[in-house]
Amino acid sequence: MVFPPFPGPASTMKRLLSYALAVSCLFYLLPSPDGLSADEPSKPAIPPKVGTPNVVMLISDDQAWGDYSFMEHEAIQTPRLDQLARESLTFTRGYVPDSLCRPSLATIISGLYPHQHGIVGNDPPYQQDPSGKRRNKFADPDYLAVRNAYLKHIDAMQTLPDRLASLGYRSLQTGKWWEGHYSRGGFTDGMTHGDRTRGGRHGDDGLKIGRQGIQPIDDFLDSTISKQEPFFIWYAPFLPHTPHNPPARLLQKYQAKTDSLPMAKYWAMCEWFDESCGQVLDSLEKRGLSENTIVMYVTDNGWINERKASRYAPRSKRSPNEGGIRTPIMVRWPGKVAAQMEQQLLASSIDMVPTVLAAVGLPADPALPGIDLLDRQAVANRDAVFGEILEHDIVDMDDAAASLRYRWVIEGNWKLIVPVDRLGEAPELYNLSEDPHEDRNLAASKPEQVVQLRKRLDAWWNPTSKD
Repeated sequence: MVFPPFPGPASTMKRLLSYALAVSCLFYLLPSPDGLSADEPSKPAIPPKVGTPNVVMLISDDQAWGDYSFMEHEAIQTPRLDQLARESLTFTRGYVPDSLCRPSLATIISGLYPHQHGIVGNDPPYQQDPSGKRRNKFADPDYLAVRNAYLKHIDAMQTLPDRLASLGYRSLQTGKWWEGHYSRGGFTDGMTHGDRTRGGRHGDDGLKIGRQGIQPIDDFLDSTISKQEPFFIWYAPFLPHTPHNPPARLLQKYQAKTDSLPMAKYWAMCEWFDESCGQVLDSLEKRGLSENTIVMYVTDNGWINERKASRYAPRSKRSPNEGGIRTPIMVRWPGKVAAQMEQQLLASSIDMVPTVLAAVGLPADPALPGIDLLDRQAVANRDAVFGEILEHDIVDMDDAAASLRYRWVIEGNWKLIVPVDRLGEAPELYNLSEDPHEDRNLAASKPEQVVQLRKRLDAWWNPTSKD
């Protein structure tokens, strides 16, 4: 079942941005929204052009960049994603700026770095009980108010659904979603209610997708077909994320491949996620939608499973290492995008929104730092990608730098990681072509390379700069 749009009032900022973008598509000029009342009805959407492509994003949750059979994993089998990779423009050197789910997902939906969109951790600050008594902060009414207040960042954000609405797109949210009710992200339809008093932390009802089938997606597709509406689908299932409780048939399969039960569970979860992606792709195919649908793939952050427990190991999730930030990025558009496995050029999740905007005919937004991945020249000209690693619990509601732990840059095959001073750690430098798993820190032996990359990093974002 697809839930109806949220009946409450939309944020004023959302209305202003939606109105401005609709007008820009007519005149290629954004007028000032000054004077627009918060209660003024939304402007009618521009009728979609014939052949306007649909868009589907498949988003893995906690999976390392090599944990696919097409990436030559020792045991994991991912036949449906292998097929998608063969049919897509696939960047095996894709990256997400932050290796933590909420900031990473906010980047995917907005096209902005975390320090730009303002969502710089999973949970906002919590004032501990001065007596030292441990309390469940998620049951604290005061903390619920703080969590709700932090939603101001999504309310101020122009998301991909906001932009697509100007062309008459319907947008469906399923799976992981931290930003309250789905409508706050500009979605017209969705599963997540976002009510903090009913467990609305990071997806609530939306987390059923994939683990309990994809019926809400099937219903949504049938509805858009009947109304001849272009659509965008956000498929971000709670897979292969913990709890690692795969179907027995898959667990038995992988238990035969390892003596580590936690590892077998994780490997099985990766194949379960693969199967669920296949269900979405099959749903498009049986409705005759595959040819006119852009399918994109990315992982929110990496995960290296420990052998003795179902938890992540160091140098994976929440780290600046490849195990935390690297991901395959795929774009499939039959008849429009040539299938190619790109193993050298760099891609980033900041590119997903600009790529969609170009594909559907919306004007490029100079405020977005990413590039159109279907623009071969732009991809070839890029020589670096950047990112920032942030605290799990947000330090300050408005100051992104307060939550910063590391900044990183990859230029060609060189990678520099710069920790903030309070960590008391030294910079790390790696040659990824010779050392893809970052076993040899070359910072001490190549100081000139550290200086060069540090300049590039500071030119991208220097949180200590007063400019």
